[in-house]
Amino acid sequence: MKQNKRLFGIIISIALLLTIPLVAMQFTKEVNWTISDFAVAGLLLLSTGLICELILRKVKQTKNRILLCVSILAVLLVIWIELAVGIF
Repeated sequence: MKQNKRLFGIIISIALLLTIPLVAMQFTKEVNWTISDFAVAGLLLLSTGLICELILRKVKQTKNRILLCVSILAVLLVIWIELAVGIF
C-alpha cells in the first residue's frame, strides 16, 4: 500500500510541476511551451520518477539507493539543460 501512495505522489508531483510553465504562459510571453514540450517534460519526469521508484523497491542498502537516485537525477538535469539551451 505504501508503494502505491508513493507512485501516486510521483504522478501528482509531475502534474504540479508541469502546471508551473502552464501558469507562467498565461502571464508572460517569455515562456512559450508547445504540446510537445509538455509531452517531453512529462515523459522525462515520469521516467525519472519511475526509475527512482524501481530503485527504492529493489535496492536494499540506503547508501546505494541514495547514490543511484542522485545519479538518475543528475542525468535528468543534464538532459533537461541540453534540451533547454543546447550546451553540448
